Amino acid sequence: MPAPSDRLAESEQTLSLDDNRTASMVFGHYDQNLARIERRLNVSLNANGNHVVIKGAPDAIGRAQRVLQILFDRARAGQPATLGDVDGAIEECALQGSLFPGEAPASRSNFEQVSTRKKGVRARTASQDFYLRELKRRELVFAAGPAGTGKTWLAVGHAVSLLEQGVVERLILSRPAVEAGERLGFLPGDLREKVDPYLRPIYDALQDFMDPRMVERGMQTGMIEVAPLAFMRGRTLSNACVLLDEAQNATTMQMKMFLTRLGEGSRMIVTGDPSQTDLPTGQKSGLSEAIHLLSGLEGVGHVTFTEADVVRHDLVRRIVAAYESSERKPPNRGGKDAPA
Repeated sequence: MPAPSDRLAESEQTLSLDDNRTASMVFGHYDQNLARIERRLNVSLNANGNHVVIKGAPDAIGRAQRVLQILFDRARAGQPATLGDVDGAIEECALQGSLFPGEAPASRSNFEQVSTRKKGVRARTASQDFYLRELKRRELVFAAGPAGTGKTWLAVGHAVSLLEQGVVERLILSRPAVEAGERLGFLPGDLREKVDPYLRPIYDALQDFMDPRMVERGMQTGMIEVAPLAFMRGRTLSNACVLLDEAQNATTMQMKMFLTRLGEGSRMIVTGDPSQTDLPTGQKSGLSEAIHLLSGLEGVGHVTFTEADVVRHDLVRRIVAAYESSERKPPNRGGKDAPA
């Protein structure tokens, strides 16, 4: 029950969107997008046709209006308005408000986006925005952080956009084929069938940004290559965008080998989650070491994601936060809660 002073501080504004069909897309199925904005911004939203009545604190009403207007403008341009896009618009407004206090919304810059012939995707968090900016201006970019933050997906989208623009001539996408109880040699099929289970997330991201027929044709012609990390040895990769995913599973020697493959006219992206290494106990991850050694070098970028940047299901963010909180706690060295 709000205090009397809280009720007095509340105000009400009506936002009118000039197209009913686009407004319906912004509101979401059964007004689910409005419900997300209500929870995130602590306002009350009631839709009627193309009008939205917003109740709450004046500053919260202002943020809600900006979020709805951003979503409406994007929906009118043919972009989606999913729950993730709602979260992205909220984060964008929060960042804009901290960077440009007192400026009109129209004068503020938007988050970066990556566009391919199939789709365009805009950053949803400040870290994703910084990531896309680093990808555009650096030759080598490290991206480290938990699952669900868009590290690999955005990297593949950026790589496809470089290919379509003619900046590079081919894509080379790689992962360490770390075995979990089975060895590749004992799996049935040819080489591609053996490594497909390890590289499936990259295939999925490729097909999000490219027509599946173009992906298949690119792989047949060599314009797109998906291969285990071990197959990079001895090569010089020129005029290519090279992505190493799940790099926390690369050893120090493998990482050095991979990074020294960079040839003229190429870009390199290295992504991974240092907290989820599958290397044998006692073996050092090459990702963390490379970030430590190379950060600060000219042409090298480094982006760190946290649980706040998780853009999957809300529950994934809470799961990541719970694990990170547990890892920060000191070990229990005895006491009444210790096992007997």
